[in-house]
Amino acid sequence: MSSASKAVLGVSVVLTLSTVTAVHLKQAWDRKRLREGVVRDLERIERKKENLRLLEEQRNLTKQLEAERQRREAEVDGTVHTHH
Repeated sequence: MSSASKAVLGVSVVLTLSTVTAVHLKQAWDRKRLREGVVRDLERIERKKENLRLLEEQRNLTKQLEAERQRREAEVDGTVHTHH
């Protein structure tokens, strides 16, 4: 085998191994990114659920405060009317 043939063979082997390694690393990176994406999506869903729960809690508190305000206004109106 001539020196040129050995050199071409050597370069081919190095390029092939480099390509296989690069593809393997890229696939591993892609799998990691996909897993991270799923985790982020699950976290986002949990945050959304928590935000909706807090919003509902706020709505309930607002209703309670509004009812309390109306009750107090009714008491004040009743008190004002009874003094006249």
